[in-house]
Amino acid sequence: MERLCKYIYAKDRTDRIRTCAILCHIYHHALHSRWYQARDLMLMSHLQDNIQHADPPVQILYNRTMVQLGICAFRQGLTKDAHNALLDIQSSGRAKELLGQGLLLRSLQERNQEQEKVERRRQVPFHLHINLELLECVYLVSAMLLEIPYMAAHESDARRRMISKQFHHQLRVGERQPLLGPPESMREHVVAASKAMKMGDWKTCHSFIINEKMNGKVWDLFPEADKVRTMLVRKIQEESLRTYLFTYSSVYDSISMETLSDMFELDLPTVHSIISKMIINEELMASLDQPTQTVVMHRTEPTAQQNLALQLAEKLGSLVENNERVFDHKQGTYGGYFRDQKDGYRKNEGYMRRGGYRQQQSQTAY
Repeated sequence: MERLCKYIYAKDRTDRIRTCAILCHIYHHALHSRWYQARDLMLMSHLQDNIQHADPPVQILYNRTMVQLGICAFRQGLTKDAHNALLDIQSSGRAKELLGQGLLLRSLQERNQEQEKVERRRQVPFHLHINLELLECVYLVSAMLLEIPYMAAHESDARRRMISKQFHHQLRVGERQPLLGPPESMREHVVAASKAMKMGDWKTCHSFIINEKMNGKVWDLFPEADKVRTMLVRKIQEESLRTYLFTYSSVYDSISMETLSDMFELDLPTVHSIISKMIINEELMASLDQPTQTVVMHRTEPTAQQNLALQLAEKLGSLVENNERVFDHKQGTYGGYFRDQKDGYRKNEGYMRRGGYRQQQSQTAY
C-alpha cells in the first residue's frame, strides 16, 4: 500500500487522485491500528482545511477515513482523540448520508429523479458499510469517559461548557423517562453506565457497558475484541476514580491510597499517578503524604452553599446592570438631560456633560 501511494505522490499532478491516495493510505493505517502514522499523515496533508471544496465522492471518502481514525484511536484507548475525530459526523445527525451508506427521506423529497440517481451512484457497496450502531456507541462511550469526570469537577460552575451535546441529549432523554426499567438499547446502556459512574460505582458502570447484549451488538464486532474490553475496563476504573475524588473530596479530610486502590481494583502506582496528575493540573486541592500513603484534602474549594451564593451574587450583579441599562434607554435624551444637568452643575460642568461630542470637547479642553 505504501509503495503504491508513494508512486502516486511522486508521479501524479492532479490534486484529486493524490487526495484520494492520501485518504486511502490513512484509512489503511487506521484499519491496522497504526494510529500515530495515520494521524500524522492526516495532519501533514492539511486535508481538513480544504476538503469542503472537493467533489462529493472525495468528501464521502474523507468522512469514512475520519470515522476509521476515530475507531482506531478508541481501540488504542485514546478516548479524547476518538471523540474529536467522530464529533463532526455524529453531531450532524446525518451519519448515514455523510458516509455514503444511504439517503435520508427528507433529502429524497428535496431532489428530482436525476439528482437522486446521481446520489445513489455515489453510495458505498453494502459489504463496505461501517456499522452505524458501533460508530455511535464508540462516540457515546468516549463522551461518557470525558464528560462525567468533567461534570463532577464543575458541578457548581454555572459557566461550564458541554463537551458533547449529543451525549447530554441522551442523558436528558433518560431523565425524562417516568419509569426506568432495565436498559434495552445501546443508548440506554450508556446512559445507565453514566449514572453509575457519576456515583463512582465502577462495577455497575462496567456491567452496563460490557455484557452479553453489548458484546453481541458492538464489542464482538471489533478485531481483537478482548483487548478492547480490557482497555474499556481499565478506562472505566480510572475515570470512576477521578469522578469519585471530584464528587466526594469535600467529605474527606484524608483518604488512604490503599483504600482507593482496593475500591477501584487498580494497582497503587496507577492510583498515585492519577492523583498526582489531578493535583498538578489543579483539579484536586490536596497533597500527598508519602510516608503514610494518604491524600490530604486542603478544603480550599467552596462548598455547595458557597457556590450557590456566588452564583446568586453574579446573577444579581448582572440583573442590576441590565436594569440600569434599560432605565437609561427609556429615559432618552430629555430624561438624561435633567439628570446629567443636575450632576453637571454639581460638578461645575453645566450642560457640557450631556452628549458624547460635547463631553469629549470639554475633556480635551481640560
